[in-house]
Amino acid sequence: MRRAAVKDFYRIQNEQTARSRGLYAVLILFYVAAIGALFLGLNFAVGLIFSRSRSFSIPYVAGILALALVFAALLAAFQFADARRNGAEFILKRLSAKLPQLSDRYHRQFADVVEEMRIAAGLEELKAYVIPDHAVNSMALVEADGTPVIAMTEGMLAEFTRDELAAAAAHEAGHITRGDTIYLTLICSLADFFERLSDALGSGKGGRGPENLAFSAILMRLLTRFISREREILADAAAVELCRDPAGLARAIYKAHLRNSFVGDFAQTYAPLFIVSPRSRQEGEEASGGWTGTHPPLMTRIRLLAEMADLRASDIIRLVWESRIGRELAKEIEPAGEDKPVRIRPSSRKPMFKGRPNECPRCEVPLAAELYEGVSIRICRKCGGKLVDQEAMDRILTREEVGFRPELRKKAEEFRQRFWRNPIKTLKITDRFLPAIDCPACSYPLKPRPYNYQYFVPVEKCLSCNRIWFDTDELEVLQILVEEGKGA
Repeated sequence: MRRAAVKDFYRIQNEQTARSRGLYAVLILFYVAAIGALFLGLNFAVGLIFSRSRSFSIPYVAGILALALVFAALLAAFQFADARRNGAEFILKRLSAKLPQLSDRYHRQFADVVEEMRIAAGLEELKAYVIPDHAVNSMALVEADGTPVIAMTEGMLAEFTRDELAAAAAHEAGHITRGDTIYLTLICSLADFFERLSDALGSGKGGRGPENLAFSAILMRLLTRFISREREILADAAAVELCRDPAGLARAIYKAHLRNSFVGDFAQTYAPLFIVSPRSRQEGEEASGGWTGTHPPLMTRIRLLAEMADLRASDIIRLVWESRIGRELAKEIEPAGEDKPVRIRPSSRKPMFKGRPNECPRCEVPLAAELYEGVSIRICRKCGGKLVDQEAMDRILTREEVGFRPELRKKAEEFRQRFWRNPIKTLKITDRFLPAIDCPACSYPLKPRPYNYQYFVPVEKCLSCNRIWFDTDELEVLQILVEEGKGA
């Protein structure tokens, strides 16, 4: 018996492109109904205002529908072409996704995993993007030039082990090799067309209007009917072929369900793209999401993957909870020094930049380079002050590999109480007066500012090179406040 020829990604891409013609027909029918109803409604309203009788004979209605068909075909063609050309780019931009920074240990690990999946899946190119969000989720897209993309949130990079990260990347690669990603990218791009149009016309400066969101939601619900929920189960199976780790993928899916998987206020528009539904926690473990659901029940996926590993679903759940408890216990290891927080992984130290000002603005001793939460920062070994790139702060606040002594947690609580009693006069973590200082990186005067308007921890910001100077314990106190905020 002859074996069927194995299809490569590019042959599947052509087949999915042909399949998408059905979506064009659906768009035309949608706009014929919408435009026809609009024309007939306007005709009726004009008749009422000017007290003129309007004839709704068959030839008249047929003429209205013919005119609506012409407008609908033109609008659908424009929307279809725009979705193909700009859809993936707009989705990545809206999610603020960026290429991984290879100097960051977590980003380097992610880039390595994506490269492994590219080789395993036999793809010529596979891009990696990082979404700066605390949520735990991932997605796959196909760009306008046909290049497939895997995007993961900072929360996923921080929460997952390397095996779980590889399993999640394998799931997204499974969507890509099966051709789902091309179709899903197009559907989600079509659904947010009205918001892209609003942005292009400049009306979105004050926020997206409800009418744009309403049209996007209606169209998304319509197009979702053409997406099979079984694609997630098939992508799970394809992932197991690539990574040979069904238990790792089951743990990854359940972890994403337990943690916040909601990525922004627009997550529902892109729900079919994510590994776990953005509303997974609200929907429950056995729910299918009703007629608008885009994913199969979570426990169905867990059970199928557990069976592949000769386990039960309850075993997967137990392993996930045990790993979370173990992680919390590891953070409570006693620190070696008096003022230094615990680091679960060893720090990497290397010489700093030569020929640049690189002294602590408080102690005037050289700053040292150190990995903190996987991010390279500069630290004063005398006072514990830290210089951090502003764009790295989301990564530091998302990750939880550093543990804190009870004294630091008490200091954070005292700051919180002092702030709530008198937020106007709260200046620093400590009450002592500290003089103005210059940036250790560029010598520009540092400006005292709150970290942001959610966490009013006062810090020194450099408005020239976008770095932040944290005095003794300020970064740790900020991390504790954010960590407790997540728990709440």
